[in-house]
Amino acid sequence: MSFSFQQPYPINPEYSKPVAYFCMEYAVHQPLKTYSGGLGYLAGSFMRSAYELRQNIVGIGILWKYGYYNQGRKGDETMEVLFQEKIYHFLADTGIKFTIKVSGHDVWVKAFYLEPEIFKTAPIFFLTTDLPENDYLAKTISHKLYDSNPETRAAAAILLGEGGARLLEAINFQPDIYHLNESHALPIAFYLYKKYHSIDEVKRKLVFTNHTPEAGGNQRSDLFLLNKMGFWGDTPIEEIKKIAGCKGDVMDHTLTAFRFSGKANAVSKIHLNTLQEMWAGNTGICELISITNAQSYSYWADKEMYDALKTDNNGKLTERKKAAKRMLFEEVADQCGVLFDPDILTIVFAKRFAGYKRPELLLHDMDFFHQLLSNNKMPIQMIWAGKPYPMDYEAIASFDKIVNLCKYYPNCAVLAGYELRLSRMLKQGADVWLNTPRRTHEASGTSGMTAAMNGCINISIPDGWFPEFVVDGLNGFVIPNTEISEHKFQQDETDAHNLYNLLQKTVIPLYYNHPDQWLTIIRNSMQDILPYFDSNRMAGEYYKRLYEMHGN
Repeated sequence: MSFSFQQPYPINPEYSKPVAYFCMEYAVHQPLKTYSGGLGYLAGSFMRSAYELRQNIVGIGILWKYGYYNQGRKGDETMEVLFQEKIYHFLADTGIKFTIKVSGHDVWVKAFYLEPEIFKTAPIFFLTTDLPENDYLAKTISHKLYDSNPETRAAAAILLGEGGARLLEAINFQPDIYHLNESHALPIAFYLYKKYHSIDEVKRKLVFTNHTPEAGGNQRSDLFLLNKMGFWGDTPIEEIKKIAGCKGDVMDHTLTAFRFSGKANAVSKIHLNTLQEMWAGNTGICELISITNAQSYSYWADKEMYDALKTDNNGKLTERKKAAKRMLFEEVADQCGVLFDPDILTIVFAKRFAGYKRPELLLHDMDFFHQLLSNNKMPIQMIWAGKPYPMDYEAIASFDKIVNLCKYYPNCAVLAGYELRLSRMLKQGADVWLNTPRRTHEASGTSGMTAAMNGCINISIPDGWFPEFVVDGLNGFVIPNTEISEHKFQQDETDAHNLYNLLQKTVIPLYYNHPDQWLTIIRNSMQDILPYFDSNRMAGEYYKRLYEMHGN
């Protein structure tokens, strides 16, 4: 089978520079399960905006045979991890095959293609090693997103980085810019170094987006393991240590990406400050700028609500929100056996379960929590949802703890299967979208943006994107937060009680006693989220500030 590639839509002259975008995960649409969470949601929105703006971009990813995982339930309702084979008949087999070197062995790679018109995205190619020509170990490279085995993760990085570069050569797409969305595809830097024999030339080609200050998202690896895996091709380890500035026998992937890139961006203004503090004192780091993350209005927004907003039809706005709540509550009843009321204030905490996101913050003082959940005069309904990493046993224990607690409250539920479809349903049906990270730990966070596009009111710690959006009391609510110099246990204590006070004294009474004012905040939120937090703005900024001001 021969595959001939050319950009399938006319390119906007503003965005003519050819760019290759490398990301481990893409959340494009529910049927394509190649993502775990926020990084994938961001990449999916970017690919949609690149399509809408007619940008000259090609996305490169991996076709994960078992996706991230399917989140199910055990017999006692606690969480179960299921790895289930995924089959996608809507992806085109390009027939393109080539080999890459992994751990000294040839590994066959095949490319599949997501045509832009299927989900309205820029062209995206997905690479797989799950081929009959490969032995079992080689096949497993593209089995599980973020495999817990360090050798498999290194091999996946080689597949995305070097494999992506080889694919671009095969389709004769010659990028001026290679954009690393996180450092997962770092081997592309060494592939380019080998090709050009010049760090300066690599810097002219490479840009980098960092999405998190968390240690788990900033990988550090043993140099000898990477050398054994062929992470940097056949470049000698001593040369790598010198050009990457490695200290000891460890490579810091994020620091190396900063050193090999011509320019890099943080994903909010606060995150830029955090990055500058984190990496201060390290030599050779490229210019750092801030381009705040955003999400696709065309994909995420409730168009019926926006139609009502444009025609100033408050009745239709309220009616649409209640209808969306009823749809969500059907799912709640199906999963949890509880019947929620669309007239009752519904608070949702839905995102990847992780320690710093603090899904249990509302449970910090169980007396307060019980007061909130048992107030019959001003009742609330509470929903949690989120997928922890399948090996993050602390986060899974947190999920299970909330599951068991909710068994005792008829107005409390935990939903499994938090993917694009459920995420949309939750945002359409929630009155309040709750975000409680420890400050400076949430680089951006984007779920609150899409929540606002669905008539939700955000209540959040002032971290990530939120301070760039919120006017406290007018389009959302800020949880007063502690000094970050305090011990995390003290932070949790203070933040929890500030949250309780905000809910009890301000938010809940406002919903029940001043519905007109509540509706005004919803309207303000829906208006203020646009256009800045629509990913079309972000995609435009990538070209104007990350690509066009850099390279050839």
